[in-house]
Amino acid sequence: MGRLFGTDGVRGVANADLTAELALGLSVAAAHVLAEAGTFEGHRATAVVGRDPRASGEFLEAAVVAGLASAGVDVLRVGVLPTPAVAYLTGALGADLGVMLSASHNAMPDNGVKFFARGGHKLADELEDRIESVYEEHRTGAPWDRPTGSGVGRVSDYTEGFEKYVSHLIGVLPNRLDGLKIVLDEAHGAAAYVSPEAFARAGAEIVTIGAEPDGLNINDGCGSTHLGLLKAAVVEHGADLGIAHDGDADRCLAVDGSGAEVDGDQILAVLALAMREAGQLRENTVVGTVMSNLGFKLAMEGEGIQVVQTGVGDRYVLESMKEHGYALGGEQSGHVIILDHATTGDGTLTGLLLAARVAATGTSLAELAGVMQRLPQVLINVPDVDKSRVSTSAELAAAVSDAERELGASGRVLLRPSGTEPLVRVMVEAADIEQARSVAGRLADAVKSALG
Repeated sequence: MGRLFGTDGVRGVANADLTAELALGLSVAAAHVLAEAGTFEGHRATAVVGRDPRASGEFLEAAVVAGLASAGVDVLRVGVLPTPAVAYLTGALGADLGVMLSASHNAMPDNGVKFFARGGHKLADELEDRIESVYEEHRTGAPWDRPTGSGVGRVSDYTEGFEKYVSHLIGVLPNRLDGLKIVLDEAHGAAAYVSPEAFARAGAEIVTIGAEPDGLNINDGCGSTHLGLLKAAVVEHGADLGIAHDGDADRCLAVDGSGAEVDGDQILAVLALAMREAGQLRENTVVGTVMSNLGFKLAMEGEGIQVVQTGVGDRYVLESMKEHGYALGGEQSGHVIILDHATTGDGTLTGLLLAARVAATGTSLAELAGVMQRLPQVLINVPDVDKSRVSTSAELAAAVSDAERELGASGRVLLRPSGTEPLVRVMVEAADIEQARSVAGRLADAVKSALG
Protein backbone atom coordinates (compact mmCIF):
# COMPACT_ATOMS: atom_id res chain seq x y z
CA MET A 1 0.00 0.00 0.00
CA GLY A 2 1.36 3.43 -0.95
CA ARG A 3 1.50 6.08 1.75
CA LEU A 4 -2.02 7.36 2.37
CA PHE A 5 -0.99 10.58 4.09
CA GLY A 6 0.26 13.43 1.97
CA THR A 7 1.54 16.78 3.21
CA ASP A 8 -1.97 17.70 4.37
CA GLY A 9 -3.84 14.59 5.46
CA VAL A 10 -5.45 11.89 3.33
CA ARG A 11 -7.14 13.12 0.14
CA GLY A 12 -8.82 11.63 -2.89
CA VAL A 13 -12.05 11.43 -4.86
CA ALA A 14 -14.80 10.94 -2.30
CA ASN A 15 -16.48 7.55 -2.44
CA ALA A 16 -13.84 6.28 -4.87
CA ASP A 17 -10.42 6.82 -3.27
CA LEU A 18 -11.70 8.16 0.04
CA THR A 19 -14.54 5.85 1.05
CA ALA A 20 -16.64 5.68 4.17
CA GLU A 21 -14.83 2.46 5.08
CA LEU A 22 -11.44 4.15 4.81
CA ALA A 23 -12.55 7.16 6.85
CA LEU A 24 -13.97 4.92 9.55
CA GLY A 25 -10.88 2.69 9.60
CA LEU A 26 -8.45 5.62 9.81
CA SER A 27 -10.44 7.11 12.69
CA VAL A 28 -10.32 3.85 14.64
CA ALA A 29 -6.60 3.53 13.92
CA ALA A 30 -5.96 7.12 15.00
CA ALA A 31 -7.74 6.52 18.29
CA HIS A 32 -5.66 3.40 18.94
CA VAL A 33 -2.35 5.02 17.99
CA LEU A 34 -2.92 8.06 20.18
CA ALA A 35 -3.93 5.77 23.02
CA GLU A 36 -0.68 3.82 22.52
CA ALA A 37 1.24 7.09 22.62
CA GLY A 38 -0.25 7.91 26.01
CA THR A 39 -2.39 10.78 24.76
CA PHE A 40 -5.52 9.43 26.46
CA GLU A 41 -3.83 8.18 29.60
CA GLY A 42 -5.90 8.58 32.73
CA HIS A 43 -9.04 10.02 31.14
CA ARG A 44 -11.76 9.38 28.60
CA ALA A 45 -10.74 10.71 25.21
CA THR A 46 -12.58 13.50 23.39
CA ALA A 47 -12.41 14.50 19.71
CA VAL A 48 -13.61 17.57 17.82
CA VAL A 49 -14.93 16.79 14.32
CA GLY A 50 -15.69 19.43 11.67
CA ARG A 51 -16.08 19.62 7.91
CA ASP A 52 -16.40 21.92 4.93
CA PRO A 53 -19.74 22.07 3.01
CA ARG A 54 -18.99 19.38 0.39
CA ALA A 55 -21.87 16.96 -0.05
CA SER A 56 -19.51 14.02 0.53
CA GLY A 57 -18.57 15.52 3.89
CA GLU A 58 -21.95 14.46 5.24
CA PHE A 59 -21.36 10.73 4.90
CA LEU A 60 -17.65 10.97 5.63
CA GLU A 61 -18.37 12.86 8.85
CA ALA A 62 -20.78 10.09 9.85
CA ALA A 63 -18.08 7.50 9.17
CA VAL A 64 -15.41 9.35 11.18
CA VAL A 65 -17.79 9.89 14.10
CA ALA A 66 -18.77 6.21 14.03
CA GLY A 67 -15.15 5.10 13.98
CA LEU A 68 -14.11 7.30 16.89
CA ALA A 69 -17.15 6.45 19.02
CA SER A 70 -16.69 2.73 18.33
CA ALA A 71 -13.13 3.08 19.66
CA GLY A 72 -14.37 4.66 22.90
CA VAL A 73 -13.81 8.32 22.02
CA ASP A 74 -16.42 10.95 22.87
CA VAL A 75 -17.12 13.19 19.87
CA LEU A 76 -17.98 16.87 19.74
CA ARG A 77 -19.45 17.51 16.31
CA VAL A 78 -18.96 21.19 15.34
CA GLY A 79 -20.44 21.05 11.83
CA VAL A 80 -19.29 23.26 8.97
CA LEU A 81 -16.35 25.39 10.11
CA PRO A 82 -12.93 26.29 8.64
CA THR A 83 -9.95 24.01 9.19
CA PRO A 84 -8.26 26.59 11.49
CA ALA A 85 -11.46 26.76 13.55
CA VAL A 86 -11.35 23.00 14.15
CA ALA A 87 -7.66 23.28 15.09
CA TYR A 88 -8.42 26.19 17.45
CA LEU A 89 -11.36 24.42 19.10
CA THR A 90 -9.32 21.24 19.56
CA GLY A 91 -6.91 23.27 21.68
CA ALA A 92 -9.41 25.59 23.33
CA LEU A 93 -11.70 22.75 24.45
CA GLY A 94 -8.84 20.58 25.69
CA ALA A 95 -9.73 17.82 23.24
CA ASP A 96 -7.33 14.95 22.62
CA LEU A 97 -7.90 14.83 18.88
CA GLY A 98 -9.33 16.97 16.09
CA VAL A 99 -10.56 15.77 12.71
CA MET A 100 -11.32 17.98 9.71
CA LEU A 101 -13.03 16.70 6.59
CA SER A 102 -11.98 18.83 3.63
CA ALA A 103 -9.99 18.80 0.41
CA SER A 104 -9.16 22.49 0.82
CA HIS A 105 -8.86 24.20 -2.59
CA ASN A 106 -9.52 20.99 -4.58
CA ALA A 107 -12.61 20.60 -6.75
CA MET A 108 -15.88 19.42 -5.20
CA PRO A 109 -15.60 15.67 -6.02
CA ASP A 110 -12.50 15.40 -3.79
CA ASN A 111 -12.46 15.26 -0.03
CA GLY A 112 -9.93 14.61 2.70
CA VAL A 113 -9.35 13.65 6.31
CA LYS A 114 -6.95 15.67 8.42
CA PHE A 115 -6.07 14.86 12.03
CA PHE A 116 -4.97 17.28 14.74
CA ALA A 117 -3.24 16.28 17.95
CA ARG A 118 -3.96 17.74 21.36
CA GLY A 119 -3.49 21.50 21.25
CA GLY A 120 -4.62 21.68 17.61
CA HIS A 121 -1.28 20.81 16.02
CA LYS A 122 -0.86 18.60 12.96
CA LEU A 123 0.23 15.05 13.68
CA ALA A 124 3.91 14.23 13.36
CA ASP A 125 4.95 12.08 10.40
CA GLU A 126 5.75 9.13 12.63
CA LEU A 127 2.23 9.16 14.11
CA GLU A 128 0.69 9.29 10.64
CA ASP A 129 2.87 6.35 9.59
CA ARG A 130 1.76 4.42 12.66
CA ILE A 131 -1.92 5.19 11.92
CA GLU A 132 -1.46 3.79 8.42
CA SER A 133 0.17 0.68 9.81
CA VAL A 134 -2.57 0.05 12.37
CA TYR A 135 -5.26 0.75 9.79
CA GLU A 136 -3.73 -1.87 7.47
CA GLU A 137 -3.51 -4.39 10.33
CA HIS A 138 -7.21 -3.93 11.13
CA ARG A 139 -8.18 -3.98 7.46
CA THR A 140 -6.52 -7.35 6.94
CA GLY A 141 -8.32 -8.93 9.86
CA ALA A 142 -6.20 -8.32 12.95
CA PRO A 143 -8.55 -8.12 15.96
CA TRP A 144 -8.80 -4.93 17.98
CA ASP A 145 -10.29 -4.22 21.38
CA ARG A 146 -13.84 -2.97 20.96
CA PRO A 147 -15.37 -1.28 24.01
CA THR A 148 -18.91 -2.25 24.93
CA GLY A 149 -21.59 -0.91 27.22
CA SER A 150 -20.61 2.37 28.82
CA GLY A 151 -17.18 2.13 27.20
CA VAL A 152 -18.38 3.27 23.77
CA GLY A 153 -17.97 6.92 22.85
CA ARG A 154 -20.83 9.39 23.08
CA VAL A 155 -21.65 11.87 20.31
CA SER A 156 -22.96 15.40 20.79
CA ASP A 157 -23.26 18.59 18.74
CA TYR A 158 -21.11 21.46 20.00
CA THR A 159 -23.14 24.44 18.84
CA GLU A 160 -20.97 27.08 20.52
CA GLY A 161 -18.04 26.50 18.15
CA PHE A 162 -19.00 29.27 15.71
CA GLU A 163 -19.26 31.94 18.41
CA LYS A 164 -16.16 30.78 20.27
CA TYR A 165 -14.04 30.93 17.11
CA VAL A 166 -15.35 34.32 15.94
CA SER A 167 -14.75 35.78 19.41
CA HIS A 168 -11.19 34.45 19.27
CA LEU A 169 -10.59 36.16 15.92
CA ILE A 170 -11.95 39.50 17.11
CA GLY A 171 -9.89 39.26 20.28
CA VAL A 172 -6.67 39.01 18.25
CA LEU A 173 -7.22 42.23 16.27
CA PRO A 174 -4.98 45.17 17.29
CA ASN A 175 -7.53 47.73 16.03
CA ARG A 176 -10.96 47.96 14.42
CA LEU A 177 -11.72 48.12 10.70
CA ASP A 178 -14.16 51.04 10.77
CA GLY A 179 -14.18 53.03 7.54
CA LEU A 180 -13.02 50.17 5.31
CA LYS A 181 -15.15 48.64 2.58
CA ILE A 182 -14.09 45.06 1.93
CA VAL A 183 -15.27 42.43 -0.56
CA LEU A 184 -15.06 38.87 0.77
CA ASP A 185 -14.95 35.84 -1.55
CA GLU A 186 -15.72 32.79 0.56
CA ALA A 187 -15.35 30.16 -2.23
CA HIS A 188 -18.77 28.76 -1.23
CA GLY A 189 -16.74 27.06 1.46
CA ALA A 190 -16.30 26.57 5.16
CA ALA A 191 -15.88 30.27 6.02
CA ALA A 192 -19.05 31.41 4.23
CA TYR A 193 -20.64 32.49 7.52
CA VAL A 194 -17.71 32.84 9.91
CA SER A 195 -15.66 35.28 7.85
CA PRO A 196 -18.42 37.83 7.06
CA GLU A 197 -19.48 37.77 10.71
CA ALA A 198 -15.94 38.43 11.92
CA PHE A 199 -15.27 41.28 9.48
CA ALA A 200 -18.64 42.89 10.21
CA ARG A 201 -18.10 42.73 13.98
CA ALA A 202 -14.69 44.31 13.47
CA GLY A 203 -16.39 47.34 11.92
CA ALA A 204 -15.87 46.87 8.18
CA GLU A 205 -18.53 47.47 5.57
CA ILE A 206 -18.62 44.16 3.73
CA VAL A 207 -19.77 42.84 0.38
CA THR A 208 -19.82 39.05 0.07
CA ILE A 209 -19.52 36.82 -2.97
CA GLY A 210 -19.16 33.04 -3.07
CA ALA A 211 -21.02 32.80 0.24
CA GLU A 212 -23.90 30.50 -0.69
CA PRO A 213 -22.56 26.95 -0.26
CA ASP A 214 -24.89 24.20 -1.46
CA GLY A 215 -22.54 21.24 -1.10
CA LEU A 216 -21.74 21.18 -4.82
CA ASN A 217 -20.34 24.64 -5.66
CA ILE A 218 -17.28 24.82 -3.38
CA ASN A 219 -14.27 26.43 -5.16
CA ASP A 220 -16.30 26.54 -8.39
CA GLY A 221 -14.84 29.50 -10.28
CA CYS A 222 -14.37 31.50 -7.12
CA GLY A 223 -12.16 31.78 -4.04
CA SER A 224 -8.40 32.05 -3.76
CA THR A 225 -7.75 29.86 -6.81
CA HIS A 226 -10.02 31.94 -9.08
CA LEU A 227 -9.61 35.65 -8.30
CA GLY A 228 -11.40 37.06 -11.36
CA LEU A 229 -14.77 37.54 -9.66
CA LEU A 230 -13.18 39.19 -6.63
CA LYS A 231 -11.13 41.59 -8.75
CA ALA A 232 -14.22 42.65 -10.65
CA ALA A 233 -16.31 43.02 -7.48
CA VAL A 234 -13.71 45.21 -5.73
CA VAL A 235 -13.65 47.60 -8.68
CA GLU A 236 -17.44 47.53 -9.13
CA HIS A 237 -18.14 48.36 -5.48
CA GLY A 238 -15.30 50.83 -5.06
CA ALA A 239 -13.94 48.76 -2.18
CA ASP A 240 -10.68 49.40 -0.37
CA LEU A 241 -9.62 45.78 -0.77
CA GLY A 242 -10.83 42.24 -1.31
CA ILE A 243 -10.10 39.03 0.58
CA ALA A 244 -10.34 35.53 -0.91
CA HIS A 245 -10.34 32.22 0.93
CA ASP A 246 -10.21 28.64 -0.32
CA GLY A 247 -12.69 25.90 0.50
CA ASP A 248 -11.52 25.25 4.06
CA ALA A 249 -10.31 28.84 4.65
CA ASP A 250 -6.75 28.06 5.67
CA ARG A 251 -5.57 30.36 2.85
CA CYS A 252 -5.92 34.06 2.19
CA LEU A 253 -5.11 36.00 -0.95
CA ALA A 254 -6.04 39.65 -1.43
CA VAL A 255 -6.90 42.24 -4.07
CA ASP A 256 -6.09 45.92 -3.72
CA GLY A 257 -8.47 48.77 -4.55
CA SER A 258 -7.47 48.76 -8.22
CA GLY A 259 -8.22 45.05 -8.58
CA ALA A 260 -4.57 43.94 -8.58
CA GLU A 261 -3.68 40.66 -6.85
CA VAL A 262 -1.76 40.71 -3.57
CA ASP A 263 -0.26 37.24 -3.10
CA GLY A 264 0.89 35.36 -0.02
CA ASP A 265 4.46 36.68 -0.23
CA GLN A 266 3.22 40.28 -0.25
CA ILE A 267 0.83 39.60 2.62
CA LEU A 268 3.71 38.09 4.60
CA ALA A 269 5.82 41.18 3.91
CA VAL A 270 3.08 43.55 5.11
CA LEU A 271 2.43 41.51 8.27
CA ALA A 272 6.15 41.10 8.99
CA LEU A 273 6.62 44.87 9.12
CA ALA A 274 3.49 45.31 11.25
CA MET A 275 4.60 42.64 13.70
CA ARG A 276 8.11 44.05 13.92
CA GLU A 277 6.66 47.47 14.70
CA ALA A 278 4.56 45.90 17.46
CA GLY A 279 7.55 43.96 18.85
CA GLN A 280 5.98 40.62 17.91
CA LEU A 281 8.34 39.40 15.18
CA ARG A 282 10.49 37.08 17.26
CA GLU A 283 14.13 36.75 16.21
CA ASN A 284 13.34 39.41 13.58
CA THR A 285 12.65 36.47 11.25
CA VAL A 286 9.91 35.35 8.89
CA VAL A 287 9.67 31.82 7.44
CA GLY A 288 8.93 31.18 3.75
CA THR A 289 9.50 28.30 1.35
CA VAL A 290 11.84 27.68 -1.56
CA MET A 291 8.98 28.81 -3.83
CA SER A 292 8.76 32.25 -2.22
CA ASN A 293 9.40 34.95 -4.79
CA LEU A 294 12.95 36.28 -4.75
CA GLY A 295 11.44 39.75 -4.51
CA PHE A 296 10.11 38.83 -1.06
CA LYS A 297 13.53 37.83 0.22
CA LEU A 298 15.17 40.94 -1.24
CA ALA A 299 12.50 43.19 0.28
CA MET A 300 12.82 41.64 3.73
CA GLU A 301 16.61 41.82 3.63
CA GLY A 302 16.27 45.48 2.66
CA GLU A 303 14.18 46.00 5.80
CA GLY A 304 16.69 44.14 7.96
CA ILE A 305 14.43 41.10 8.42
CA GLN A 306 15.86 37.60 8.06
CA VAL A 307 14.09 35.06 5.83
CA VAL A 308 14.33 31.34 6.59
CA GLN A 309 13.27 29.02 3.74
CA THR A 310 11.80 25.52 4.04
CA GLY A 311 10.51 22.89 1.64
CA VAL A 312 7.13 23.48 -0.03
CA GLY A 313 4.18 22.82 2.28
CA ASP A 314 2.77 24.71 5.23
CA ARG A 315 3.61 21.83 7.55
CA TYR A 316 7.31 22.40 6.91
CA VAL A 317 6.91 26.12 7.53
CA LEU A 318 5.17 25.31 10.81
CA GLU A 319 7.85 22.79 11.84
CA SER A 320 10.56 25.43 11.39
CA MET A 321 8.54 28.01 13.31
CA LYS A 322 7.93 25.69 16.24
CA GLU A 323 11.52 24.43 16.34
CA HIS A 324 13.07 27.89 16.42
CA GLY A 325 10.33 29.93 18.08
CA TYR A 326 9.50 32.12 15.08
CA ALA A 327 6.16 33.95 15.07
CA LEU A 328 5.33 34.38 11.38
CA GLY A 329 5.60 32.20 8.30
CA GLY A 330 3.76 31.21 5.17
CA GLU A 331 3.58 30.42 1.48
CA GLN A 332 3.01 32.31 -1.73
CA SER A 333 -0.29 30.43 -2.09
CA GLY A 334 -1.72 32.26 0.92
CA HIS A 335 -1.08 29.86 3.79
CA VAL A 336 -0.02 32.30 6.51
CA ILE A 337 0.70 31.11 10.05
CA ILE A 338 0.67 33.54 12.97
CA LEU A 339 1.84 31.13 15.64
CA ASP A 340 0.87 33.24 18.65
CA HIS A 341 -2.78 32.98 17.62
CA ALA A 342 -3.13 29.87 15.42
CA THR A 343 -1.59 26.42 15.04
CA THR A 344 -2.19 26.28 11.30
CA GLY A 345 -2.76 28.64 8.38
CA ASP A 346 -5.85 30.75 9.09
CA GLY A 347 -7.25 32.66 6.12
CA THR A 348 -9.82 34.65 8.07
CA LEU A 349 -7.31 35.71 10.72
CA THR A 350 -4.79 36.66 8.02
CA GLY A 351 -7.37 38.74 6.17
CA LEU A 352 -8.44 40.51 9.35
CA LEU A 353 -4.87 41.40 10.30
CA LEU A 354 -4.10 42.60 6.77
CA ALA A 355 -7.17 44.83 6.82
CA ALA A 356 -6.26 46.04 10.32
CA ARG A 357 -2.89 47.20 9.00
CA VAL A 358 -4.63 49.18 6.24
CA ALA A 359 -6.97 50.76 8.79
CA ALA A 360 -4.23 51.52 11.33
CA THR A 361 -1.85 53.15 8.85
CA GLY A 362 -4.43 54.88 6.65
CA THR A 363 -2.36 53.56 3.74
CA SER A 364 -3.83 51.70 0.76
CA LEU A 365 -3.16 48.00 0.40
CA ALA A 366 -1.45 48.69 -2.92
CA GLU A 367 1.05 50.99 -1.22
CA LEU A 368 1.62 48.60 1.69
CA ALA A 369 2.15 45.65 -0.66
CA GLY A 370 4.59 47.78 -2.66
CA VAL A 371 7.20 47.10 -0.01
CA MET A 372 8.17 44.18 -2.25
CA GLN A 373 8.35 43.91 -6.01
CA ARG A 374 7.51 40.49 -7.39
CA LEU A 375 10.11 39.32 -9.85
CA PRO A 376 8.67 37.65 -12.95
CA GLN A 377 8.38 33.93 -12.25
CA VAL A 378 7.97 31.17 -14.83
CA LEU A 379 7.00 27.62 -13.85
CA ILE A 380 7.15 24.70 -16.29
CA ASN A 381 6.09 21.15 -15.40
CA VAL A 382 8.15 18.53 -17.25
CA PRO A 383 6.25 15.19 -17.23
CA ASP A 384 7.31 11.59 -17.79
CA VAL A 385 10.86 11.90 -16.48
CA ASP A 386 12.87 10.10 -13.81
CA LYS A 387 12.44 12.67 -11.05
CA SER A 388 14.65 10.66 -8.67
CA ARG A 389 17.73 11.72 -10.64
CA VAL A 390 17.26 15.48 -10.37
CA SER A 391 20.01 15.85 -7.79
CA THR A 392 22.44 13.36 -9.36
CA SER A 393 22.48 14.18 -13.07
CA ALA A 394 25.75 15.87 -14.07
CA GLU A 395 24.21 17.06 -17.35
CA LEU A 396 21.39 18.77 -15.48
CA ALA A 397 23.75 20.28 -12.90
CA ALA A 398 25.76 21.87 -15.71
CA ALA A 399 22.62 23.34 -17.29
CA VAL A 400 21.55 24.81 -13.94
CA SER A 401 25.00 26.33 -13.38
CA ASP A 402 24.89 27.98 -16.81
CA ALA A 403 21.42 29.39 -16.07
CA GLU A 404 22.48 30.73 -12.67
CA ARG A 405 25.50 32.47 -14.19
CA GLU A 406 23.27 34.11 -16.78
CA LEU A 407 20.73 35.31 -14.20
CA GLY A 408 23.25 36.54 -11.64
CA ALA A 409 22.01 38.04 -8.36
CA SER A 410 18.77 39.29 -9.92
CA GLY A 411 17.31 35.84 -10.55
CA ARG A 412 17.27 32.25 -9.43
CA VAL A 413 16.53 28.68 -10.54
CA LEU A 414 14.71 25.89 -8.73
CA LEU A 415 14.21 22.31 -9.96
CA ARG A 416 11.78 20.42 -7.76
CA PRO A 417 10.54 16.83 -8.17
CA SER A 418 6.78 16.55 -7.73
CA GLY A 419 5.73 14.76 -4.58
CA THR A 420 2.82 12.98 -6.27
CA GLU A 421 3.48 12.77 -10.02
CA PRO A 422 6.32 11.61 -12.34
CA LEU A 423 7.33 15.13 -13.23
CA VAL A 424 9.87 17.81 -12.41
CA ARG A 425 8.89 21.44 -11.81
CA VAL A 426 11.22 24.01 -13.35
CA MET A 427 10.95 27.46 -11.77
CA VAL A 428 12.91 30.49 -12.96
CA GLU A 429 12.81 34.06 -11.66
CA ALA A 430 14.45 36.99 -13.38
CA ALA A 431 14.19 40.76 -13.53
CA ASP A 432 12.81 40.42 -17.08
CA ILE A 433 9.92 38.10 -17.98
CA GLU A 434 11.34 37.25 -21.41
CA GLN A 435 14.64 36.22 -19.89
CA ALA A 436 12.78 34.08 -17.33
CA ARG A 437 10.82 32.37 -20.10
CA SER A 438 13.92 31.77 -22.19
CA VAL A 439 15.94 30.29 -19.33
CA ALA A 440 13.01 28.18 -18.12
CA GLY A 441 12.45 26.79 -21.60
CA ARG A 442 16.09 25.77 -21.98
CA LEU A 443 16.10 24.15 -18.54
CA ALA A 444 12.91 22.24 -19.31
CA ASP A 445 14.59 20.89 -22.46
CA ALA A 446 17.63 19.95 -20.36
CA VAL A 447 15.42 18.06 -17.90
CA LYS A 448 13.82 16.09 -20.77
CA SER A 449 17.23 15.30 -22.23
CA ALA A 450 18.87 14.30 -18.96
CA LEU A 451 15.98 12.53 -17.22
CA GLY A 452 13.65 11.44 -20.01
